[in-house]
Amino acid sequence: LNGNYAPTRVSSGWKSTLKHLIELQRSVETLTPSRKAVTTWTTYARGKAELRQAGINEFLRDGVEGTNRSGAFLIRWIAGVALSDRLICDGRTWNIVELQEVGNRQGLQIRVVAA
Repeated sequence: LNGNYAPTRVSSGWKSTLKHLIELQRSVETLTPSRKAVTTWTTYARGKAELRQAGINEFLRDGVEGTNRSGAFLIRWIAGVALSDRLICDGRTWNIVELQEVGNRQGLQIRVVAA
């Protein structure tokens, strides 16, 4: 990733680098019998992704060497992903902060920060 977040270009073989299993989750608010609102997260998609490390700007902003508080995941195109959703990978929860289409709906780059 570059610092100005220009449109991502990938080679035609990028799909072979999708090695990390991820889940995309959406919050759902329900009412308990006592009418109390409870928010739960529901998985709506599972698949493989390429984990891309944070760029130098994110590293400097985070300020702590050895912590990965931001990054990006590259997945095959899926419609309907929203900034209010979250991503789970290897038991770690990530909040989605930016979505970027790759190619003509070939893929989706999801920029995340640690929850």
